[in-house]
Amino acid sequence: MNKQVFNPYLPSFEYIPDGEPHLFDGRVYIYGSHDLFNGVSFCLGDYVCWSAPEDDLTDWRYEGIIYRRSQDPNGKRGILNAMYAPDVCRGNDGKYYLYYFIGYRGLISVAVCDAPAGKYEFLGFVKYKDGTPIGKKNEPLQFDPSVFVDDDGKAYLYTGFAPVGYPAVLLGGHKPSLHGAMCWELEDDMLTVKGGFKYIGIKGKTESANSDYEGHEFFEASSMRKFGGKYYFIYSSYEGHELCYAVSDKPDGDFKFGGTLVSIGDVGLNGRTKKDALNYLGNTHGSIIELNEKYYVFYHRQTNRHQFSRQACAERIELTDGRYIQAETTSCGLNGSALNGRGTYSSHIACNLYGKNGTYTYGVIKKPRKSYPYFTQYGKDREDNPDQHIANFCGGATAVFKYFEILDIKNISVTLRGRVKGNIAVDDGNGKTLATIPVDGKGLKTYSAAWIGENGTHALKFTFHGKGRPDFISFTLE
Repeated sequence: MNKQVFNPYLPSFEYIPDGEPHLFDGRVYIYGSHDLFNGVSFCLGDYVCWSAPEDDLTDWRYEGIIYRRSQDPNGKRGILNAMYAPDVCRGNDGKYYLYYFIGYRGLISVAVCDAPAGKYEFLGFVKYKDGTPIGKKNEPLQFDPSVFVDDDGKAYLYTGFAPVGYPAVLLGGHKPSLHGAMCWELEDDMLTVKGGFKYIGIKGKTESANSDYEGHEFFEASSMRKFGGKYYFIYSSYEGHELCYAVSDKPDGDFKFGGTLVSIGDVGLNGRTKKDALNYLGNTHGSIIELNEKYYVFYHRQTNRHQFSRQACAERIELTDGRYIQAETTSCGLNGSALNGRGTYSSHIACNLYGKNGTYTYGVIKKPRKSYPYFTQYGKDREDNPDQHIANFCGGATAVFKYFEILDIKNISVTLRGRVKGNIAVDDGNGKTLATIPVDGKGLKTYSAAWIGENGTHALKFTFHGKGRPDFISFTLE
């Protein structure tokens, strides 16, 4: 089997949300937050980086820790001092600048390095010309920074967080950016702003009524890109589960709503609503990159029954007449084509997962398992049995894998762990039966059945009918 890449595209023990993809000298680098498996809050790990050749997105390489929380003057340990969503740019001086924030202090920190994935060193806080850090003059909360260097060398910083009804104490005493995203122009030192901020037309919840932004208002996760002479501002909407975008002819204003790029529950795709979401909802954050005249949207999914163990995913996305067509969540993601219809595949690459009662929105408290399957792992980290799988694959649970190129297979099997009795029905996602696998046993066991489907490109939809709450480990096509 040729080497392939799946969603999530990093190893199953790795939890990198908020991923910002950037192309530097022929390699794609992913800069994101760092969740911990079964963490007690967001973004508790130090920043790490992964990269891949731009012409081989199957070959992701771990670059190691590039910046530690302890390097920031405010980087004390504790859940109130988490290091959130970073972004990186290459400055006009050829150095690489990492922008991030810690906790809810309202300060944007900057670190610098001579290489895209080297050891970054703390540089300072983004500040006014008088030396006062931005965020210290009663501005809205500085949050989720994005940095962008235009073709003319001008550099811009984007920030913003637009909740409605949050008590000030939850925002560190700051106020939200109710008018949407903010933009600051930076001096050549990449630390000093040239003046005050300006709102750029990305509407928040308080002013979206009767506008194109209604239902897709700006909430957080600013990110800026430029394609074909147009500026694309990517953000997480108030709904949380979707990445949206807006378009302008300039980098600092007049942005018009464009549409949805991706929803982690495929909400909005083909008219799907939240109550029929195909995955567990929660926040997502990411951006777009163009590679060899193809576009990819990077985002993250939710796992482990809460919002603190999020994983990096990506999809091909089509740009037509300057507008993006919402991408479908898939298992094949960056692979460039359907997956090979032979071999063994881990269950954690399911792109849709739901129970007999559908899905729900993950929060900050882990819910009991009840009738809902979920992604998890046995060990705590990469050294401790890190393989992810689907747990609680109970009666009515469904996992969908898209897509596979099937050619002349005769058998399909599933490996389960736990006590189970019943069958697993496999269809193509449109109701056409591909196999029915009897399952009756306990412990770690593999169950098989004849494949009765046809050749071609298929989704594989597995639904358990019976008793038990097994772990769904993997499946094999042969």
